[in-house]
Amino acid sequence: MGDWAELQRLLDWITAWAAPAAQLVVRWQGQPVFAGASGWLDPNTRQHPVRRDTLFDLASLTKLFATTAFMVLVEEALVYLEQPVVSVLNAFHGVRPVQPYEDPKQPGAWVTVDTETTEVNAETITFRHLLTHTSGLPAWRPLYRQPTAQAAREMALSTFFAYRPGAHVIYSDIGLILLGLAIERLTGEPLDRAVQRRVTRPLGLSHTRYLPIRYGALSPGEENVAPTELCPWRGYRLVGEVHDENAWRLAGVSAHAGLFSTAEDVAVLGESFLDAQCLRQSTIREMTRLQAQEGGIKRGLGFALWSPDPEASSHPFSQQAFGHTGFTGTSLWIDPTRELVVALLTNEVYRGRRNRRIGTVRLRVHKAIVEVVSRLS
Repeated sequence: MGDWAELQRLLDWITAWAAPAAQLVVRWQGQPVFAGASGWLDPNTRQHPVRRDTLFDLASLTKLFATTAFMVLVEEALVYLEQPVVSVLNAFHGVRPVQPYEDPKQPGAWVTVDTETTEVNAETITFRHLLTHTSGLPAWRPLYRQPTAQAAREMALSTFFAYRPGAHVIYSDIGLILLGLAIERLTGEPLDRAVQRRVTRPLGLSHTRYLPIRYGALSPGEENVAPTELCPWRGYRLVGEVHDENAWRLAGVSAHAGLFSTAEDVAVLGESFLDAQCLRQSTIREMTRLQAQEGGIKRGLGFALWSPDPEASSHPFSQQAFGHTGFTGTSLWIDPTRELVVALLTNEVYRGRRNRRIGTVRLRVHKAIVEVVSRLS
């Protein structure tokens, strides 16, 4: 017990230095060996302590749930990876220009990726392109500025391209938004129901769900949900309302962001990629093998893969590790060599988007866990 108790002290360090709220769950050799929580839902008054059933905004960890649901559809032979996206989403068609896209981190700035390619035929883009982030689609577009959810969907479906498909690995929210629309078309169900039916319900993830948009502030502790950023254009601290702007405009339900959950539920999802509880082993191997690489960036299907960068959050794990991170301060990493799953949920974005500390937090936590596992092995 002494070895794992170190992790609670580390959690308390996180909530003293980097984020008001945090949860950590570690599963090793098929069993939960640590589950802890720290911090406050109202850090100003230090009221409403974080519990193990407190919900966190998963941000881009949502992509793993949506990708898993899509791969279930692949196993059901409802779709295949090399299938053109246009065959499911008819509006995603035609020759489109390649041009710079809006920089989500610097309002008013634009990102240029490809200055040689002038146009791309959308009908050549496959679902494998979307899942490996090699589609040529821009990383981001300001869908949230559209007046309705339907207008935001249409903007995603009609977007221009940023580079020649396959030439780069550009992490794209737009690609996953399209994947979610395809899941809805293939299943005839809203995305939240499709994810529930194919992922969260079979795995018994009772705390994982999309939350409805309320268009207003909740008081800290009014719900058992970790607050995130004080949104400058919504005008209030976000509590139980999705942080991601584009997911908000899509009524809180998207494949790229929108899910809320606990570290225990997220860790069970991670474990399912070790015990093949939700998908076949052959499917998992395909998802977690190297599919695309640019520099130190390595992608599987939906997953980020181990990075050689010593400052990357995956680096302490074995080179077979795979996982994902979320902008709000969340992460899930699976190390099959060690039979290890680490789910760390925080609301580190609470203090804003400048001088982020989550990179340091993840690296320190992962190093500590690997050290404990090494001592006990």
